[in-house]
Amino acid sequence: MLKPTFKAAGTATFFLLIILHAKIVGAGSFQVNPIRVDMNARVTAAALTIRNDGDEPVVVQLSVLAWSQELGEDKYGATNEALVTPPIATIAAGAQQIVRVGLRRPPDPRRELAFRLFVQEVPPPPKPGFNGLQVALRVGLPVFVAPLVPSTRQLAWAAKIEPDGAIRLTVRNTGNTHVQISDFELRPSDDEVPVAHEAGLAYALAGESREWLLRSLNPRSRTATELRLKAITDAGEIESVVKLER
Repeated sequence: MLKPTFKAAGTATFFLLIILHAKIVGAGSFQVNPIRVDMNARVTAAALTIRNDGDEPVVVQLSVLAWSQELGEDKYGATNEALVTPPIATIAAGAQQIVRVGLRRPPDPRRELAFRLFVQEVPPPPKPGFNGLQVALRVGLPVFVAPLVPSTRQLAWAAKIEPDGAIRLTVRNTGNTHVQISDFELRPSDDEVPVAHEAGLAYALAGESREWLLRSLNPRSRTATELRLKAITDAGEIESVVKLER
């Protein structure tokens, strides 16, 4: 099982919060395991372990937010449909803390529910005379609740070339559960030179859409009428022909 140390992103969303000014002081080091939570009608709670691998105690604050996508971007909002306990914890150096995430509503009959569990490091008070930056870790882990009906995954792709030559790629998930996209590339139908490529983890949530603005790597994108798409997802590799709009 993966146990990434969140000085790197792993498969969770990774944030750095900068506080104060001037000299930079590094964040603490902790691990979260697992890095994703899946629940359903039978399993409405899950436990996670946060381990402090640093040399000093670390204080973490935890919260669960509703997760949606709007205009192709992730959006988060307050929710009372899920909770995490404890909401704040102090973890000694080399120690670990068990936290629990629970669902406060029934699963949706038809569509997967999506939340984000955020683990936020609370920086200690600066030492006397300190004048600099404190860098705090904030990790966002996906939390999914399966619908009551069988899960379906269906992606619809669209592409448009912008006046500056960039390609705006949109995917809409018309299924009832998320799709995790880790890598994709676009090529003209009769050319092996990629027009655009994207590497990195992204989610297309159920019934939602996601968008990328990609720099064109091949001038043929300006004259092409359609592109071949190849993408790596958690449902396997997919290939599709995408019409290029102008």
